[in-house]
Amino acid sequence: MALDSTKIINGTYGEVWQDGVWLTNIKSAEATVEINKEEIQRAGTRWVSHKVTGLTGTGTMTGYKVTTELIEKIGSIADDKSGVFYSTELILALKDPESFGSYRVRLKGVQFDNIPLINYEVGSIVEEELPFTFTGYELIDTIASV
Repeated sequence: MALDSTKIINGTYGEVWQDGVWLTNIKSAEATVEINKEEIQRAGTRWVSHKVTGLTGTGTMTGYKVTTELIEKIGSIADDKSGVFYSTELILALKDPESFGSYRVRLKGVQFDNIPLINYEVGSIVEEELPFTFTGYELIDTIASV
């Protein structure tokens, strides 16, 4: 079967949701699970095998700077008296109406890696990059098979 190029998912329809709110300022997002392995040397062969020992979830969101709301939430860790570390869940989605279906992933235990205080350049739109880690995921919707 030949590839139907009209069914390739267009990233224009990507969305990020946090606490039921669509973060319309986010223009790119990615999440990856790295499979951590240990090498296993075996007798009688030159081949090295591998044992899965853990999983590491990482990601990044990039968006236009609109408010300081997220800085305030992430920055709660800087308050020595509260000791609160901000953790949340994100839903990343692709919903191209021309493709075979939607694709959504729920990221669990999201913790941001830095506090983006300020970053600008005269004459440019202000954007911020938010790297994060997560401790689990769930496929909510999957693309229908053809």
